[in-house]
Amino acid sequence: MSEIITSALVSLDESLGTDKRAVIDALAARVAATGRASDAAALAADAWKREQTDETGLPGGIAIPHAKSAAVREATLAFARLKPGIDFGADDGPADLVFLIAAPDTAAEEHLAVLSQLARSFMRDDFTAGLRSAATPEDVVALVTAAVSGTGAPAAAAPAATAAADSAHLIDGRPARIVAVTACATGIAHTFMAADALTAQGTKDGVDLIVEPQGSSGYKALDPKIIENADAVIFAVDVDVREPQRFAGKPVVRASVKRGIEAPAQLVAEAIAAAKNPNATRVSGSAAAASTATSGAGESYGASIKRALLTGVSYMIPFVAGGGLLIALGFLLGGYEIAFNADKILGASTLWNLGDTSLIVYLGAVLFKIGALSFGFLVPALAGYIAYGMADRPGIAPGFVAGAVAGFMGAGFLGGIVGGLLAGVAARWLNGLDVPRWLRGLMPVVIIPLLGSIFASGLMLLVLGGPIAWLTKSLNDWLSGLTGAGVILLGVILGLMMCFDLGGPINKVAYAFATGNLAAGIAGDERYLQIMAAVMAAGMVPPLAMALASTVIDRKLFTEPERENGKAAWLLGLAFISEGAIPFAAADVFRVIPAMMLGGAVTGALSMAFAVTSKAPHGGIFVFFAIDNFWLWLLSIAVGTVVSAFTVVALKRFVRRGPSVDEGISGASSVSRETANA
Repeated sequence: MSEIITSALVSLDESLGTDKRAVIDALAARVAATGRASDAAALAADAWKREQTDETGLPGGIAIPHAKSAAVREATLAFARLKPGIDFGADDGPADLVFLIAAPDTAAEEHLAVLSQLARSFMRDDFTAGLRSAATPEDVVALVTAAVSGTGAPAAAAPAATAAADSAHLIDGRPARIVAVTACATGIAHTFMAADALTAQGTKDGVDLIVEPQGSSGYKALDPKIIENADAVIFAVDVDVREPQRFAGKPVVRASVKRGIEAPAQLVAEAIAAAKNPNATRVSGSAAAASTATSGAGESYGASIKRALLTGVSYMIPFVAGGGLLIALGFLLGGYEIAFNADKILGASTLWNLGDTSLIVYLGAVLFKIGALSFGFLVPALAGYIAYGMADRPGIAPGFVAGAVAGFMGAGFLGGIVGGLLAGVAARWLNGLDVPRWLRGLMPVVIIPLLGSIFASGLMLLVLGGPIAWLTKSLNDWLSGLTGAGVILLGVILGLMMCFDLGGPINKVAYAFATGNLAAGIAGDERYLQIMAAVMAAGMVPPLAMALASTVIDRKLFTEPERENGKAAWLLGLAFISEGAIPFAAADVFRVIPAMMLGGAVTGALSMAFAVTSKAPHGGIFVFFAIDNFWLWLLSIAVGTVVSAFTVVALKRFVRRGPSVDEGISGASSVSRETANA
């Protein structure tokens, strides 16, 4: 590992140009001159592309241009000490210490870990002072070698502050508990520097702050208990957080990874403020998803499947919600016949040559077609993200293909579930194989998509697709044959499911059943539109009922925070965000949940009895234009809301409180502000 830098890669007090592009070009040329890169121009171009995305200047006169590049043969560092310094975008002025970090695009984990160790050394004053006073290139090599091997001087500990020193850092009389995730595009330098900066700031402020750096060399997921007990979360990231559902419902502060390095004190302060603010932005997802999400380590196969199903449904919902609302808007502008005329209208007219078509009808056709195309992703997205939930990114391609095959065979969302699970199993197994190093880079982009697709889609086409399609058709025929009491009973069952766990697995099954068949309803089978209306109505009852009970009927039965949550729950309920009732259920699960289920069952039954239909999968009263028999639908919701509200008041008055939330809905401590009912 000492060969990651040599004296030939060090430039001391030489002029490498007048701007940062020239410095990057010069350092890339040094890397190529030592035989560590095959093409200096290609390496410089990759580093420059990264620099244009986010400047790499850091406080203290440091710059770390970096890239993963196919031109790099082995992990390498090139260093320049500049006089005068060059502007790399740091707020405090030019950089005089510049490291070019060059990693192969298929870098081994051990090399990435070495580069990450170096990045953490940039946070040490003794390390940067040593670089500035180095007399020879060999001195620089020795300093860097000591840093990456872990034998250099440790970072000076930030002075600890007692909890009593600053009440601003206290929550409920104790030090705030914060978790953080750091991640940058390459996962080498900024990721770990931000992690160290936040950790040091937490120590300085007397805050219990634990960081999960998600680097290219992998990451160790935080203990779920630590996340559960956290008051807030900081996402200092430039890329997607891996497994974000673990943090569902937590107040969140989002920032760039660079801000995590430059302004850790402000981020900590913002996180504490968010923890104290009941209306703070929160990590999207339901409490049930948060409690079931794990890192995968030590997770049973059954738990893995359950988590994957929740993931698939959660990622599918935006396709359904966006597509359904677009279709509903298309109907609003173009009339219901637009479902049969959209292709003809779009084929014969343009915005600049409408012909006999009115502008309103033409725009209705546009919206309907976009929505219909969005709906076409429903089953593939469900299958793709189920596979993603099991095998991470390598599962996405086989999952989407298996979902497309399920749609082709008429297997519907049941086929998507089966296809996604098959693809996830295959991708997970293939990803766990111990393959030669030369093959490792091809696994996620070629081998796993190829073999995973052959396995999952082949089984769907040859064996499973037909029986699942028959089962789907049989279910559809049974629903079409329901009349009278059977329809009302279906509404009762759907209402109970929607209110049982407020966004958890049972709720998701009911919602996925409704949305998965919404396309068939829009195509002409109104029974599915009735199911969609009943599901949405029942899902609105819990937050509306708790709002009514806590702000109108009997305020004294509820705590001050619950009364504040009740005010917000009015809007959440009207928008069909069932999670608005989670704070109440979390505090009193055995009295709140039964009351919610009773009202949801009443609403579901009434909605089905009134034959209300909804062409929109989400939006609550704000998609009134997509709901037929709208006033009867509102009546169904109102009756269920009143039933639930008076029931929960009666239970709180006359029934002794049961066990705590830890024995009920685990981890559901707050309302999700970012998510729709999922």
